[in-house]
Amino acid sequence: MIYLKRVYDKVDVRDGTRILIDRLWPRGVRRSTSNIDLWLKDVGPSDELRKWFAHEADKWPEFKKRYESELKDNLAFEKLVDIALSTDPITLLYAASDREHNNGVVLLKVLTKRVERVKKMQDHQA
Repeated sequence: MIYLKRVYDKVDVRDGTRILIDRLWPRGVRRSTSNIDLWLKDVGPSDELRKWFAHEADKWPEFKKRYESELKDNLAFEKLVDIALSTDPITLLYAASDREHNNGVVLLKVLTKRVERVKKMQDHQA
C-alpha cells in the first residue's frame, strides 16, 4: 500500500515507512523528528517548476504534465519505486496546504502505476 498525507497530519501506526517528498524541508518540522524515516528531496519538482506553479490551481493541468515529465529520468523516483516494491506500506509526505493540487497527488499516481506495471512483469516472469 502507498498512502499520501500531509507531513503535519497525525502519525498513524499504519503509515509504515514515512517518506518526505518535498524539495524543501517543511516549516515548523524539526529535522530531528522521528516522524520522517527518509527525505527524498530530489523526487520533488524542480525549483523552477515549483516556483512557476506557486500552488495556483489554474496552473494545475500544466504542472501535472511538467512534473510527470521530470519524473521520467529521475534517479530519486527510481529509488522510490524500489522502496515501494520492497517495503509495505509507505506513506508519501508533503507540506502543501492544498490537498488536491500538490506534487504528492501527481507522484502517488505515477508511482502507483509504475509499481503495478513492475509487479505484473514480475508475475509474468515467475
